[in-house]
Amino acid sequence: MENYTYPNAILITAGHVDHGKTTVVHALSGAWVARHSEELKRAMTIKLGYTSIDLAKCDGAEFGVAPKYLVEKCPNGDIPKPYRKISMLDAPGHEVLISTMISGVTFVDAIIMIIDATMPVPQPQTEEHFLAASVMGIKNLIIVQNKIDLVQKDKAIENYKQIQSFIKGTWAEGAPIIPVSALHKVNIDALATVIDERVPPKSADMDKSPIMYVLRSFNVNRPGTPAEKLVGGVVGGSLIQGRLRIGDEIEIRPGLKMGNTYKPIITKVVSIAMDNVQLDEARPGGLVAIGTQLDPALTKADSLVGSVVGHPNELYPVYSSVVLDYHQIQRRDVKDQLKTNDQVMTIMGSASIPGIIKSIRNGNVEITLRRAVCASPGSRAVVIKQVGGRWRIIGWGALVDGQAILD
Repeated sequence: MENYTYPNAILITAGHVDHGKTTVVHALSGAWVARHSEELKRAMTIKLGYTSIDLAKCDGAEFGVAPKYLVEKCPNGDIPKPYRKISMLDAPGHEVLISTMISGVTFVDAIIMIIDATMPVPQPQTEEHFLAASVMGIKNLIIVQNKIDLVQKDKAIENYKQIQSFIKGTWAEGAPIIPVSALHKVNIDALATVIDERVPPKSADMDKSPIMYVLRSFNVNRPGTPAEKLVGGVVGGSLIQGRLRIGDEIEIRPGLKMGNTYKPIITKVVSIAMDNVQLDEARPGGLVAIGTQLDPALTKADSLVGSVVGHPNELYPVYSSVVLDYHQIQRRDVKDQLKTNDQVMTIMGSASIPGIIKSIRNGNVEITLRRAVCASPGSRAVVIKQVGGRWRIIGWGALVDGQAILD
């Protein structure tokens, strides 16, 4: 589609469960992202939700930018001008889903931290998500003080000061704090304006070989669809460089497990969609769904999440074990040191892989993975471990070596 405006940045929500992350996404985009049946039943985000924010501009308005769906006319009577589009991931807030949140942080340009004005700051997952941003090197934070409609002015000010105290002395000190009522869409134009100011368009090299990280995968066929109308499996995620076009042959790694090794999956791109708009080409900067010729049984129920997509023979190696240049995080609430034979979860790219600590020596940690991972040498990994019955971030490291089973 020639007139389609491609997203030029990616945001992710963060924060404690029930602080209103999904409602803030709705206030910005006009879309509810909790589409998974279990999410609707339990009223909580389980998987990464995704949508786009369409921003419009009104010259001369107090806040020059606002979500397009909220503005029919500018204050001067003009029609709002389409301005830019930003992709948005909605991350789960529950502690058991911390790996899902971290896998989403890998590719984003900024984090929208949602904090409930009715509760003391910080709550446990507020701290954990802030730590995730820190170890992943995401240094662009916008804080949303939500639910201001539920507290008196003095309580809102007290909560605001608690937020300032929470980030004081950290890399995020001075980050903007925007008070809103997402439910009633109060101050959303101010939030949209700050997002526009703080999140510049992503610069990406579209001439490089394409690299896409898979965040979701689907079988889009409804039960009972006649065989002649079945379509191939779909993978969705973030294209971080290059372009993908309809008709391109693609490789998906690590692929299918074959004994002690893996066989990459080779298929073709048959459709490309962003925001439910069918396109001829995918570009970096947003979230994209790629339709393939694959048997949908291979993509159903997020079975390819954590994979990497690109042109054949141009992807990263596949590792069955990894060696990290490891950095232990010093935490007041977590005293455990990493030990040999500890069971951990390692998050690399969009993959969250269970594993066992094989060795610790000279600042390096070797982890035997239960599933292989396709990863770029030098890429950052986060290590989480169960401490006191809760998954906690305990360290991070860069990939320096490992057992490569596919080059």
